[in-house]
Amino acid sequence: MKKVAVIFNGGTISMKVDPKLKAAVPSLTGEEIMSMVTGIENYAEIESHTFSSMPGPHMTPEIMLQLSKFIEELLNRGDIDGVVVTHGTDTLEETAYLVDLTLNTDKPVIFTGSMRSGSELGYDGPSNLAASICTAISEEARGRGVLVCLNGDLNCAREVTKTNSMSLDTFRTPNFGPIGMVDNNKVLFYRNSYNKENYHIDEIESKVALIKCAVGMDSAFINYSIDNGYKGIVIEAMGRGNIPPEMVEGVRRAIEKDIPVVVVSRCFEGRVCDSYGYPGGGKDIRNLGVIFGDTLPGQKARIKLMVALSKTKDMKELKTIFEKHLYSV
Repeated sequence: MKKVAVIFNGGTISMKVDPKLKAAVPSLTGEEIMSMVTGIENYAEIESHTFSSMPGPHMTPEIMLQLSKFIEELLNRGDIDGVVVTHGTDTLEETAYLVDLTLNTDKPVIFTGSMRSGSELGYDGPSNLAASICTAISEEARGRGVLVCLNGDLNCAREVTKTNSMSLDTFRTPNFGPIGMVDNNKVLFYRNSYNKENYHIDEIESKVALIKCAVGMDSAFINYSIDNGYKGIVIEAMGRGNIPPEMVEGVRRAIEKDIPVVVVSRCFEGRVCDSYGYPGGGKDIRNLGVIFGDTLPGQKARIKLMVALSKTKDMKELKTIFEKHLYSV
């Protein structure tokens, strides 16, 4: 029987409603949650670890990297066949992606959580945890990078995003759809995942700004980021990667100061491309030296830029890290 390490790391899956506050707060221990996953002992041997009990919004890039190192230590053990991590859903996709970028292993690593607390009818934590453990013991899950498992769907950490503030099937993959599913405790994969990237880092450069474009915006937020020591900037641009013309000077100033600017789209689906040549258009700002982030949403591009800046400050290398599958760079 395979052995799975389950790392409890807070989130709604560990919460119940406090009668005084009349709101959900961290309450359940890992042992209490596991006791609700009835019958799992027939599928895998479980070893429980408590990493934290924090809500998703309390996560930081530094703690994410510590978690990645903790997972790596467990996976280096010969008796551990896979790892399941519970996490608050608000930042689950960011932590899962950082772990995916910084962890080099073929063993399955599955992130999960819940959308309902232990006090709500239909508490989905135990079922998500059971499906994740089934995935962690699946031979077909090996070598696929970090996966996210909720509501029976399996998605790649790089591709998945939280799409709804309350639905049980909130985690979806724009453009491509899920990579697989868990049905009657059986793991089924329907497509291959992307090319795996891995960057070994010991510290993380977390001072990276994320700026979302909207009509009529200027360079004020970009200039603020430059003047306050930010080491990188991610811009969620409009459409194919276009920004208001008043933002161009800020982008130019950042690049002249060797601050990398990564451009992604604020659209839910699609990718950025240098299609438009007017002032602020994708071609115009690409000529200035911006880096294109393909299909990544802003929050994921920010995580990747943090990791990349922890490896190198060289603009050409950073451009290659983001664009090597898109262009000849």
